[in-house]
Amino acid sequence: MSDHLLRGHAPITDEGWQRIDEEARERLTPGLAARRLVDFSGPLGWDYSATNLGRVEGVDTGPLGDVEGRRRRVLPLVELRVPFRVSREELRAGDRGAEDVDFDDLDAAAQRLVVAENTAVFHGWPDAGIAGIAASSPHEAIACGDEIARYPSHVAGAVEVLLRNGISGPYGIALGRDEYRRVIETAEHGGYPLLDHLRKILGGPLVWAPGVVGGVVVSLRGGDFLFESGQDLAVGYDAHDADGVSLYLEESFSFRIASPEAAVAITP
Repeated sequence: MSDHLLRGHAPITDEGWQRIDEEARERLTPGLAARRLVDFSGPLGWDYSATNLGRVEGVDTGPLGDVEGRRRRVLPLVELRVPFRVSREELRAGDRGAEDVDFDDLDAAAQRLVVAENTAVFHGWPDAGIAGIAASSPHEAIACGDEIARYPSHVAGAVEVLLRNGISGPYGIALGRDEYRRVIETAEHGGYPLLDHLRKILGGPLVWAPGVVGGVVVSLRGGDFLFESGQDLAVGYDAHDADGVSLYLEESFSFRIASPEAAVAITP
């Protein structure tokens, strides 16, 4: 574990750390939609600071004489950190074998980080140099309306747009909380074929994506959307007192879009 996380300074046993890591993994994994639909590389380490873009820009070489100068362009990695707190009494209960340790604050922190990562990838984070898949797509967004029965038509329309532009499949879709829930709820009325129908149209997964507004259909052919991880998601130590331990979830990453035409947004 990286030294910068300072886990060895926390009043937490090895077994306690194992429980915390398992809880974090269980809460984070289902919602990290971007990682299931884009190219993921890494982790490359906490000290990895920038993604090579393979491009240069001119710089003024006046003070240097009659020479040419170019500056290499890179995309700096950004860091996300979400603090949370764990009661020391709950940690002690876990060490004694309790199965119902209260990790509510960790669970809430995990959801905030999931929403932040998905929002950055699919809708953008301009100050961090991340454009966002939906915002970058040159294709007109497809309005889905309120009729759940029309979802197959909307998704098929998005796939047709991609095919017409030479973007091969298979395809996947990131669905926001409301849209995913509405698709799943159709199963209460014999609606499983809708879910199955959408998968057949796409040839790939439907992914629950907290933080996404509407949906985004993307090609899974590879090479279009590039997520580069420095420090992968990890739990670090900040401070402690007699009552509890202050911890945080942290990651560093960059995200770039090589082929913005390989996605179509579906708006609510």
